[in-house]
Amino acid sequence: VQLQAFGGGLVQPGGSLRLSCAASGSIVSINDMGWYRQGPGKERELVARITRGGTTNYADSVKGRFTISRDNAKRKVYLEMNSLKPEDTAVYYCDALVKVPNKSAFFDYWGQGTQVTVSS
Repeated sequence: VQLQAFGGGLVQPGGSLRLSCAASGSIVSINDMGWYRQGPGKERELVARITRGGTTNYADSVKGRFTISRDNAKRKVYLEMNSLKPEDTAVYYCDALVKVPNKSAFFDYWGQGTQVTVSS
């Protein structure tokens, strides 16, 4: 199973970016998917998560600015980021709880990370 994240880059304060993450490989089903980030000198923190049914939760710092969504058929999760601030600068990671063949449990897989830099 692989998760690959796309869409990072350099954006000015107040700007927008859309991150995408695609899961591939031997996948039976995907439960929760999410986005985390790790800023310079900081620990990795939750940004947003979404269940298979579409229930979402967000970090307080991004509520009202970021929107997480997913396409179950395409095995993708997205993060629409608006009104970006310099403090949103971080490496953004996607993750997914995945059920693989011949295993009863769900396993947590992570993408490689994509850099988001908010600066003028």
